[in-house]
Amino acid sequence: MIAAVAVLGALGGLAALGLAVASLKFRVEVDPRVEEVEGILPGVNCGACGYAGCSALAKALVAGEAPPTACIPGGADVAKAVARILGVEAGEAVKRVAVVHCKGAPAAAPDRGEYLGIPDCRAAALVGGGPKRCAYGCMGLGTCERVCPFDAIHVGPDRIAHVDRERCTGCGACVGACPKRIIDLVPADRCVYVRCTNPHRGKAVTAVCSVGCIGCRRCEKTCPFDAISMDRDLARIDPAKCTSCGLCATVCPTGNIDDLVEVRYRARIDEAACIGCTKCAKVCPVDAIAGERKKPHRVDPERCIGCSQCLEACPVNAIHEGEPLVRGEGEAA
Repeated sequence: MIAAVAVLGALGGLAALGLAVASLKFRVEVDPRVEEVEGILPGVNCGACGYAGCSALAKALVAGEAPPTACIPGGADVAKAVARILGVEAGEAVKRVAVVHCKGAPAAAPDRGEYLGIPDCRAAALVGGGPKRCAYGCMGLGTCERVCPFDAIHVGPDRIAHVDRERCTGCGACVGACPKRIIDLVPADRCVYVRCTNPHRGKAVTAVCSVGCIGCRRCEKTCPFDAISMDRDLARIDPAKCTSCGLCATVCPTGNIDDLVEVRYRARIDEAACIGCTKCAKVCPVDAIAGERKKPHRVDPERCIGCSQCLEACPVNAIHEGEPLVRGEGEAA
């Protein structure tokens, strides 16, 4: 009996020794910064960075395979913290928010039949493309709402998904979940959007929706920044060129273009501070600023559209917001 116990003990000792040797021989060195970086990340595992989760992203960040700005929900604060740990420059993190390109509530875009299946947009899309007459319309069954880890998107009484811009982190979970592909991410500082993805001609659009884009090109012709182009018969706004001046929204005959800016202001030049560099006049898209070089410039309030381009261009901060601009006034002919 004693011999058997001794043999088993010896075998156990040999096995333990073997495991100890194996653990030393095959151990993988883990950079302590990985755990530190992972602790900074939000931990929502949304996948917006392109990696399987926050742990995988942390390893990629430490390995130099991903930039400090890779965590979209984390934004600039997380990017700076990661850069500080890694000893690199954070770079610029551009905050993005989701936009639902549809405003066809039932009154404007009626259903063609009643859907009685699983309350999920992906399931409904498999049944003849969904219940709406418009094949590009939001079905309002809440798939995007359920996948959002930040409670930033909800289906309203109008059966259209609406994004809470304050809560949205631009993770893109809703973008991937929408079977109609009508949600995308845009820079958060852009506030004017085309709320339609139907590329067909106006007659075909109005047959299924009264608030869709009909391809009339009025917005394209009105935009002073050349930020709008036509994709087939659908208006597209280039966020890199758009300044959110909102002129396009004022001429859209169906009201499809949303303008989220509540108040715009006419530019006002402090003549005592103006150095007459002419930069403001050069960037004004409607020629509302005039003046000789090295002399104070003036703003024509009847032409100013409140786009704020001159405020950003002025090197001496001599231009400020003036009186509120009422649409219908101050728009260039």
